[in-house]
Amino acid sequence: MASKGAPDSVALILFFVFWYALNMKYNEYNTAALSAVGGKTSGLTMTVATMQLGVCAVYAVIMWVIKLNPAKVFGLQAPEKQDTPKITKADLIKSIPLGFCSAGAHAATVFALGGDPLFGQIVKAAEPVLAAIVGTIFYAKAPSFYKVCCLPIIVGGVAFASLKKGDDGSYSLKFDATALIFGMLANAFAAFKGGENSKLMSDKGVAERYGGVGNQFAVTQIVGFIILLPIMYATEGNMASTFFDKLKTDSALQFNLVMSGLAFYIYNELATYTLKVTGAVTASVANTAKRVIVMVYMAAVTGKALTNEQKIGSGIAISGVLLYSLIDDLLGGKKKTKKA
Repeated sequence: MASKGAPDSVALILFFVFWYALNMKYNEYNTAALSAVGGKTSGLTMTVATMQLGVCAVYAVIMWVIKLNPAKVFGLQAPEKQDTPKITKADLIKSIPLGFCSAGAHAATVFALGGDPLFGQIVKAAEPVLAAIVGTIFYAKAPSFYKVCCLPIIVGGVAFASLKKGDDGSYSLKFDATALIFGMLANAFAAFKGGENSKLMSDKGVAERYGGVGNQFAVTQIVGFIILLPIMYATEGNMASTFFDKLKTDSALQFNLVMSGLAFYIYNELATYTLKVTGAVTASVANTAKRVIVMVYMAAVTGKALTNEQKIGSGIAISGVLLYSLIDDLLGGKKKTKKA
């Protein structure tokens, strides 16, 4: 029997490393792709977001054609077999809400990071706030009392990061509106995505026919791409010829668009490999550390330093997110009543 490659313990470390590295590179490639089309005022942000999912869709189809998923190569292990999912038309219809929410989260994130890559990351740290609201109202999954108590910390951190100190020593709100609005919209979509994902995969038949999370993620990206296409043409269709003319000749746009799509797809897969075999505490710390590392990296790449208010505010918000993730385990908020 052929060796699968590196031991699982070594592979796990490498999955962590490349999850972080590809997340950082995605942010860099995404920023470069947006800059190549003229930045946030170019009127082509939705087009860039859609084309990134187009790259993801093509990558997913290629994996089905070759019947291999190479993601585990990043952990020095043999590629996994990935057959075409055996989902039915009804399964696909059930998957549309998840695809829509996933596409919305991605597009809104691209808009937010296009507005301000650093402040956009700070706003994205407030995702648990929207998750708590959406989960309570729409999915009957209210957070524990302890978690609710952590939410003001997260909100307060983001609010403080939005402040700027004037020459007279007084503070006023000063932030990139695009990053704030679309960052919160991305958080809302991500919250719905989590709820829809849980609902879809709770159907054992659907989960079995998908044949694994790899196939489910692939289908979600394809559905998301199909959903974003008409939205792209409705909102930025008048700029389509400009974009494709530029795409034909601009090697920087070609490279960054393809690489941002591939990095987005693969880092999400590596995150799945990593988090499904680690405990809740490790997963929480890993996600928190990732947010900090990405912000530091993007500050270096863009040459835009965080203000003191952003440093303090992001630190408060990210600490609040970590506490939110761990507090039930620390204080016993997840105690369940025994069945009679």
